[in-house]
Amino acid sequence: MIVSHSVLLYFFIKDRYMSFMDNIGIEGQAQRVGILPLQGFALLSYASTAEPFRAANLHAQRPIYEVINLSIDGGPVKSSGAAAIQDVIKISSAPKLDMLFVVAGGDPVRFADRNVLRWIARMARTTPIIGGVSGGPVVLAKSGIMEGRRMTVHWEHAAALAEISPNLAIERSLYVIDRGRVTCAGGTAPMDLIHALISQQHGGTFARLVSDWFLHTEIRPSGGQQRGGLVARLGTTNRAIIDAVDVMESHVADPLTLTQLSQVAGVGSRQLNRLFKTELGKSTMLFYRRLRLDKARNLLQNSPLHLTEIALATGFANSSHFSRAYSDYFGTAPSTDRIQLARYHLLP
Repeated sequence: MIVSHSVLLYFFIKDRYMSFMDNIGIEGQAQRVGILPLQGFALLSYASTAEPFRAANLHAQRPIYEVINLSIDGGPVKSSGAAAIQDVIKISSAPKLDMLFVVAGGDPVRFADRNVLRWIARMARTTPIIGGVSGGPVVLAKSGIMEGRRMTVHWEHAAALAEISPNLAIERSLYVIDRGRVTCAGGTAPMDLIHALISQQHGGTFARLVSDWFLHTEIRPSGGQQRGGLVARLGTTNRAIIDAVDVMESHVADPLTLTQLSQVAGVGSRQLNRLFKTELGKSTMLFYRRLRLDKARNLLQNSPLHLTEIALATGFANSSHFSRAYSDYFGTAPSTDRIQLARYHLLP
């Protein structure tokens, strides 16, 4: 029996792929992901949120995510175009979820269904990750669960949200992850957000498989186009460092451990530290702390958050710990720095 080279190559690649999948540690029960599209939602925002989870199941060759579509009344939800989500569960019958995403379009500022807002607030007590996509962050803010947290929203809704909720820390980013609250600007940005979540849960290598499936090979960090790419900013093309810094920027408020960062990067903790010291001149965790302090200074300058809120939003246990770290890094106390920054910006 003669076996062609192409057949042998197929089985060789398949064997290597299965070996790779067995080694990346995807196991356990599937996570339940609830998606609540509101009437008039943007189909692209919905698809960019839901489809990466389906592709993750495909590549894992087992259900690691269970996507559950929800609706307010249990009926179909029509998008801003001709499409509609048909297979839905009424929110009052929703099971316990690991993640919940609210996808909204149109004019979310006018959304005033108090039953839904109260339901979101209740879900926030038991659901580890609550997210808003496109106009969805406006709905989360109206439910009262975004106080003291960093967030973003589609640029079309940013001004209106700032007007009705002037105390929110709104950033012009593709997405923001802050202590279990996830907000995203919509469009194709959810693909970058879900990449960050999958990277944290299953590692950067597996997350890139999912992104490559959609030909989405240029993964954007949470800061998006407002900042240069990681390669340009860091001055290195080392994949382990890029993956580690990418997830650091997604976890400012809830810092990961060195072990968790090394798992995402796909290398050992000692090797990751060696790479950081060689390429960036400092240890992994020192780089991480300075990244968080830089974010804190940005919040001091551009947000109305109190010092205690900024401390929590950048991963410090309390304001005194934050003040010491800030003073050591910048040479001045955060309260003094805020006054000086305010004076600077008041100059004509």
